[in-house]
Amino acid sequence: MATKTGPGYKTPMDAYHSGNREKILYVVCINPEPKKRLTPDYLAVIDVDPSSPTYSQVINRTYMKYVGDELHHFGWNSCSSCYSDPSKKRNRIIIPGFVSDRIYILNVDNLQAPVIEKIVRNCRSFANFYEEVRKHGITTMHTTHCSPNGEILISSMGDNDGNGKGEFLVIDEHSLKIKGTWTNGQRAKFGYDFWYQPHYDVMISSEWGAPRSFKCGFCPEHLDKPEIYGRCLNVFSWSKHKLIQTIDLGLEGSTPLEIRFLHDPKADQGFVGCGRYSNIFRFFRKPDNSWDAEKVISVPLKKVEGFDTPEISGMTTDILISMDDKYLYFNNWLHGDVRQYDITNPSKPKLVGQLFLGGKLLKDGPIKIIEDPDNKGLQDPVFVKGRRLLGGPQMMQLSLDGKRLYISTALFSPWDHQFYPETVTAGSTLVKIDVNTETGGLTLDLNFLIDFGKEPDGSYLAHEIRYPGGDCTSDIYLAEPNSSCCSRK
Repeated sequence: MATKTGPGYKTPMDAYHSGNREKILYVVCINPEPKKRLTPDYLAVIDVDPSSPTYSQVINRTYMKYVGDELHHFGWNSCSSCYSDPSKKRNRIIIPGFVSDRIYILNVDNLQAPVIEKIVRNCRSFANFYEEVRKHGITTMHTTHCSPNGEILISSMGDNDGNGKGEFLVIDEHSLKIKGTWTNGQRAKFGYDFWYQPHYDVMISSEWGAPRSFKCGFCPEHLDKPEIYGRCLNVFSWSKHKLIQTIDLGLEGSTPLEIRFLHDPKADQGFVGCGRYSNIFRFFRKPDNSWDAEKVISVPLKKVEGFDTPEISGMTTDILISMDDKYLYFNNWLHGDVRQYDITNPSKPKLVGQLFLGGKLLKDGPIKIIEDPDNKGLQDPVFVKGRRLLGGPQMMQLSLDGKRLYISTALFSPWDHQFYPETVTAGSTLVKIDVNTETGGLTLDLNFLIDFGKEPDGSYLAHEIRYPGGDCTSDIYLAEPNSSCCSRK
């Protein structure tokens, strides 16, 4: 008789070799003009089973209860970090409202029809609601991760006045009530994404900036100001909940966003994508058990005419690592390309795949390249099933076996309005890329397209992507229980 286990997979390689092929995707969809069109954001269920009659279609929409949430990132009540606990079940999605600070908790016992079970509400828009989030002095909820002990952590980015503040909200997995904040003592200056690694007793978080600034839109004059935009990684003791080290990445590391440890539960390194200058840093543990970082990939700026600034960066806004820790993927939202790097040697990544999916640098666009250090030039527009891909590649999700990469195009609606206003009108898209997992290489699937410009309530912007059974960016794996912690040897 098989032994009952908790959610997910025992190891990353179990997921890679024997994980179920994804059949549906969960994608958050944002109404880009909530003041003009009073329809809420929703969670879309998308059929990605090639044998299904509704393949490449939205088959369900779970609408939120209120308008103007700006759904952004979301996660689970439990994941593979709870694999050894048979009492745990992955049956709830936790979705924070990036603007509203409401937290929606959806039950997914019926995978194809999630149902809102509870709302942790904030009263900035509705004065009669008790401020269940803001009373803890934090706002702008971002990344959701489950933890092995039955708690749900959500990173925050600001205080109640919109200044930067890196903290984590703790929700009890069973009661679904807020327990408080996570950090003991000094907080990080800014917040954004995070990843924990109990084997070395650390959690590391990244930084975007002060919500009062970036929520108003993109302002070039603010980008290199350290009081507005972050440039550090923050290292916490996982067991003590204390900030123990801050790694300053310098100007080249401005706006470190998505952060990923390697999936190997004993790995003592990972990568972070820095949006401002499109640099990728590797962070790693040193022999004295402190942590450091080094720049390992740089996407050069291009000098241009016809843009808001004389140079245009790639603006790297998402990265992920394949489950076997062989490949690193990241996007350049403005340059318009997706890249695949072999990270077999993590300190010297090797480019093995690149694909352009739109962006600002198009042959029929208004921008002219004056200096092009990587000699890529202007690109042809891309069409899938007769639909032109507008905007640039943004959020990504990779299949467990590494063979399929799904990509959406929306970043954050105030910035979408500025950089890609055409997507506000026409809606964003979601496409699929077929991946060569042997030697590298990316091929666009011309038979798969989700067009969010054809939604029943008008155009929507699609952002983060998840699978019901876990994926490359939501699940964290633990080392064997009897494994010694190297940081304590």
